[in-house]
Amino acid sequence: MQGESSGAKGAIAWMAQNPVAANLLMIILLVGGLLMAGRVKQEVFPETELDMVSISVPYPGASPAEVEQGIVLAVEEAVRGIDGVKRVVATAAEGRASVNAELSIDADDEKVLADVKSAVDRITSLPKDAERPVVSLVTNRSEVISMVIYGQQDLRVLRRIAEQVRDQYLADPRITQVDLAGAPRKEISIEVPREQLRVHNLTLEQIAQKVSQTSLQLPGGGVKTATGEVLVRTDERREDERGFADIPVVMGPAGTEIKLGDIAVVREKFAETDESASFGGQPAVMIRVYRIGSQKPLEVAGAIREITKDVEAWLPEGVKIAQWQDMSEIYAQRIDLLMRNAQMGLILVVLCLSLFLEIRVALWVAWGIPTSFLGALFLMPMFGVSVNMISLFAFIVVLGMVVDDAIVVGENIFERAQRGESYLKAAIGGTKEVGVPVVFSVLTTVAAFSPLFFVPGFMGKFMSVIPVIVITVLFMSLVESLFILPAHLGHLKRPEGGVYGAIYRLQQRFVTGLQWFVEKFYTPVARAALRLRYATLAVGVAMLLMTFAYVGAGLLGFRFMPGIEGDVVTAAVELPYGASAEQTRRVQERMLRVAQELIQENGGDAVVRGVFAQVGSRGQMTGGPAGGGGASGGQGHLANVRVFFVPSDRRDFKTADFAAKWRERMGPVPEAKTINFSANMGPSAGKPVDVELSHTDEATLERAADEVAAALRGYAGVHDVENGVAMGKPQLDLMLTPEARTLGLTANDIARQVRGAFFGAEALRQQDGRDEVRVIARLPEGERRSEHDVEELLIRTPQGGEIPLHEAAVIERGRSWPSIERANGRRIVHVTAELREGEATPGMVIGKLKGEVLEKLPEKYPGLSWGMGGENREQSESLGSLRTGSLLALLAIYALLAVPFKSYVQPLIVMAAIPFGIVGAIVGHVLLGFELSMISMMGMVALSGVVVNDSLVLIDATNEFRRRGMSHFDAVVAAGVRRFRPILLTSVTTFLGLMPMILEPSVQARFLIPMAISLGFGVMFATGITLILVPALYLVVEDLRALLGAWWRLATNKPPPPPARSAGDSIESSIDVDV
Repeated sequence: MQGESSGAKGAIAWMAQNPVAANLLMIILLVGGLLMAGRVKQEVFPETELDMVSISVPYPGASPAEVEQGIVLAVEEAVRGIDGVKRVVATAAEGRASVNAELSIDADDEKVLADVKSAVDRITSLPKDAERPVVSLVTNRSEVISMVIYGQQDLRVLRRIAEQVRDQYLADPRITQVDLAGAPRKEISIEVPREQLRVHNLTLEQIAQKVSQTSLQLPGGGVKTATGEVLVRTDERREDERGFADIPVVMGPAGTEIKLGDIAVVREKFAETDESASFGGQPAVMIRVYRIGSQKPLEVAGAIREITKDVEAWLPEGVKIAQWQDMSEIYAQRIDLLMRNAQMGLILVVLCLSLFLEIRVALWVAWGIPTSFLGALFLMPMFGVSVNMISLFAFIVVLGMVVDDAIVVGENIFERAQRGESYLKAAIGGTKEVGVPVVFSVLTTVAAFSPLFFVPGFMGKFMSVIPVIVITVLFMSLVESLFILPAHLGHLKRPEGGVYGAIYRLQQRFVTGLQWFVEKFYTPVARAALRLRYATLAVGVAMLLMTFAYVGAGLLGFRFMPGIEGDVVTAAVELPYGASAEQTRRVQERMLRVAQELIQENGGDAVVRGVFAQVGSRGQMTGGPAGGGGASGGQGHLANVRVFFVPSDRRDFKTADFAAKWRERMGPVPEAKTINFSANMGPSAGKPVDVELSHTDEATLERAADEVAAALRGYAGVHDVENGVAMGKPQLDLMLTPEARTLGLTANDIARQVRGAFFGAEALRQQDGRDEVRVIARLPEGERRSEHDVEELLIRTPQGGEIPLHEAAVIERGRSWPSIERANGRRIVHVTAELREGEATPGMVIGKLKGEVLEKLPEKYPGLSWGMGGENREQSESLGSLRTGSLLALLAIYALLAVPFKSYVQPLIVMAAIPFGIVGAIVGHVLLGFELSMISMMGMVALSGVVVNDSLVLIDATNEFRRRGMSHFDAVVAAGVRRFRPILLTSVTTFLGLMPMILEPSVQARFLIPMAISLGFGVMFATGITLILVPALYLVVEDLRALLGAWWRLATNKPPPPPARSAGDSIESSIDVDV
């Protein structure tokens, strides 16, 4: 294997002897990566499908109970049995049914989607007035930027201007998807007074039918004439108020036509919802721009800003356009932050390598970083990976690891060249000598990162990009270190005089200093620890027990997903269901007033970009406020106020602190059912405390929910507790009287006439540009404002007579549920709460709640079941999957170590470093004041593959020295001395690559730092363990083996083996030669 280079065989030797082939391979990786870099998709967070199929069925005007009975039960039953569906969650709200089918992790999303569509299409029992079900896979759409059109103008004027601006944006080829939000949908309202209906013997249903039959556009085919084909069509389509007003409705007594405009007020208006929005105190409409496919956020936002300058030129006086949240700006900030950390890490890694290896060797080793990174970038589009915050963080994670295999190879070549071998011979022999441990060290790291692929749910989708990047980069680095690096190092010349010679001599002082440290400090300490190996082992075990006891006692908190602080603070309020929009607006005005006071105290207009307030929505976690005009008809009891600040580097306070002060200054709000303040952005798995209660009886469910909510309110650090139970709107239930039946009326007759009068009779829907416009016939607003109007509504009988509703039906008062939630076929209620960071953790609160309340509930309320929902369920599933995955990874690591060692015991010695790496990770979290999180746990799982690499190199060297005839004691000391430099360098470079990220003060990166802490501190702590504790464990195992061997020989009367050759002199000579 280590003969003359000319006679050496194999791929490594061939590449080392043919630098042109090695350089061509390197150029392909570099150029391919650079070419692909411009084509890789860019986004702030990974856009993923969430393994969920959504079924939405609008049912205008229906109460939640009607929606549940008529739609939800049928859809649930159709979907529950489909293969691949894990759980079915449904919500019956006013005017809308929403059913979500959560899929199992191994399900084929597209196949399940097709099966669900087929199952829903087969349902024949949906109500007549329910609209067509919409079935789709749930994705997190990527909003790029939002613009706000605002001014003291009528909402119709603002909407028309917003539509013109939207059309101007969409005319640019760089922009694909633009939506309007903050204004209800358009409709044409035909308001017919009761008196006119009576005079002309009409019902609203008949008027709607007449409009539907008259406003028509229908092709009639074509006629082939001698001069060519002539198309025929009927074109009676009405576009506006005037067109509909001209529709003839009835013939007058003298044969005159009575048109719709003669008996009704026809006007174009917005759908009757309680929704309204304002920006800076003026009416507003929001325009949201999305990124589609491979569009880049910076390009899309740049195009919007460019076109907005032209828009400002033609806007009428009093109307302005302002920028709302710009995700491309956040993308640029995050990318800049991560690139700064990556550059600093790269500089530290190169400096570290240059100090302890010859500078040319160090530079060629470091050259593996851009080669591996660009090689991975070359393959990123193939794996569907984009450039985003998580993928860039993955590059930082692997920055220090990527040179580990190159360090071991380069250091071995350098050491052999120092002993006098030619560079080419050293390159071939040195690479082959460490080739096996290098390959298996990469494979163990790959095995350790693999469980991150199989974490289910939101967290798994979100973080799965990390193992893709890390594994791709590591395989690229393996190719580079085995086939490209030896070719470069094999053709070096020995340094002579000049500037480089001076640098080389200076650098050699560090090498000499390291040798001195190894000989004078490490060797005596290692020998002492090995002589007292049982005491050394006892200290290590004690350290492990103390650390795990510290965590087990709850002294180190656990949070599923650290918050990601954004630049927008949202205050969302919910009043009791059925509260008027005026009441809600009064609470909203108070929230606005307090927000403005706080803004002035914190720097005034210089720190804020705008304040957006909305009635009819609680707002969303990202982007602008939610769009209006849903099937539910607006929710006047909801409101939100959103304050958009300048970026964090241009203000001296955190948005989380502003939110806390805002909450404190608001004080108690007696009118509000709940009020929440949030400064976080990005994806969320739900509330940190979420208890799901299920029972068939509504009253029992309410009592149990109240009990859980009361217990939560008594815990320190818990706030914004919601019991999930709300009184719905008052409801009037109608039942037909015997008198009405004798007049020939049916329940359908009454239901249709009541619905037409108060909800409206829908005539038709037609497209107006990009918007769908409904044409509805109904009573004027003044005739449908009170319960008296309901009671006195005149119902027409089949004979043409009239009877008041209170005579035709028994009217009973009740309440509807605001919304009905169901899971797996049962009604459920969610009791949720938020936690103050630093005061309480989900684990502590839920543990206490389970012991004191939840476990006793089924005894108190027979038939009640409870479970964890939202973030808690996600955490349980993710941790369970990660636990299983990590055990499989440990088995894979064991197998990968057992093969090259040809031993069942030595892999366990190597893997002993893993728990001590976890100790280091926990110590790092304590020192830097971080709680453990799901991100930390992922870092610890990945750490298991990284920390075994140093032990692997050490035990491999020990075995080599044993083969040379040394005793176990001398061989393990010699291995520690010989491999001290590569072990130290691989660990220090890994830590230095992560150090800028670990020390990053920006709140924007705080959610990623726990993984960097786990890897960085874990690797450094495990290095000390590897150099002291692993050798001690090796000798303890050999002691046990010798003891068992002696017992066996005694039992079988076999003679003892010849004594091993003393290596007292050989170890010293080995150290002198090898260092």
